[in-house]
Amino acid sequence: MPITSELEKSRQALLELKAAFFAARLEVPAFGCAKRVSDLILSRTILLLWVGITISFIIGRDVAAQEARERPMIPNSKAMALKEQGSFDHLTTHDTVRDIVNHPAFNGFSRLILPGDNIYHDDTLLSNVRSLMPYHSDVDPDMVVVALNRMIDEVRDGEKIFFDLYTEQQKRVDPSKRLTGLFFFQGVPGAPFAIVCPGGGFSYVGSLHEGFPLALEISRKKYNAFVIRYRLESEQRATEDLTAAIAYIFRNAKALGVSTEGYSLWGGSAGARMVGNIALRGVAEYGGSDLPKPAVVVIAYTGQSSYSKDFPPTFIMVSANDGIANAAVVDKRVEHLRNAGVEVDYRRYRTAGHGFGLGTGTDAEGWSGHAVRFWEKHLIKKLD
Repeated sequence: MPITSELEKSRQALLELKAAFFAARLEVPAFGCAKRVSDLILSRTILLLWVGITISFIIGRDVAAQEARERPMIPNSKAMALKEQGSFDHLTTHDTVRDIVNHPAFNGFSRLILPGDNIYHDDTLLSNVRSLMPYHSDVDPDMVVVALNRMIDEVRDGEKIFFDLYTEQQKRVDPSKRLTGLFFFQGVPGAPFAIVCPGGGFSYVGSLHEGFPLALEISRKKYNAFVIRYRLESEQRATEDLTAAIAYIFRNAKALGVSTEGYSLWGGSAGARMVGNIALRGVAEYGGSDLPKPAVVVIAYTGQSSYSKDFPPTFIMVSANDGIANAAVVDKRVEHLRNAGVEVDYRRYRTAGHGFGLGTGTDAEGWSGHAVRFWEKHLIKKLD
């Protein structure tokens, strides 16, 4: 059996153990010293599990890349035909990750569509795309393909869908900046914009599930939406990439056809931590220009607990059965935000789990519409 398959099984087992320990943590009775000892044991165990999950994912990613380099590269017949014909055929769930990489619509940036830096010659079927994003749940391959096909249609129609965050000079100085960018889902020209920050534990970027489908939904509401591809392994650098994205859009708003009034930031899990950093400290704190904070932030399933009276109005959500982001921590954050005078729309679901994206088929389904209406309410206030 390929080593990557064994590593995937190990990662899934570790995730299940971690979820179990989080559940146990919520059931520990509050009995003074005994509780503190239990908390300490559980906290250290959870930390070790988290380290194990992250290390196994990084090792698995690197091993997969090594396996890809070592096996003969047999050209994919469909992809070669597309390139020869200049065709922009739609993808289906029967296609593979390799078909994304080789699709002519994504020429020059195709690997940035994918979750990891090294997963870009993979025979994984798109029907099994969930296997590329171990921290996410309820991944719907059909929705992934719909969003990708919208991107293909935009390119076919002559629209530009990908923008570099950094100049060539900046990328020469720091080559890691080559692994960043912005994907654009156009709404109505002149409408405000949102930036979607997918999660992935800073080990991968789950744009296929948590970025592109959400941006597509926002654009269907007539707003402009961007999905950021940020650098991995560092929350600090990822947040710096987000400030670079905000600054880029502000500088190029006219050419992009977007309004900078009342913009919003949306994030899930690790991406929500990036959004929370900007909400707390502002854009300039992370190396960006002295630009305004967003009019609204949308924060999904993160255990980040920061807050202040200067937080923008916040739409926040979590599921009670989330095995990674403790719902009790989110409850407390919401309480602190409200006590600080911040307007909060809090959605606490029961069974959606962690990393549910649009939540289709779960009790969180429809949350994105509520979030857009919350944003619109504050857009009206800002215009007034």
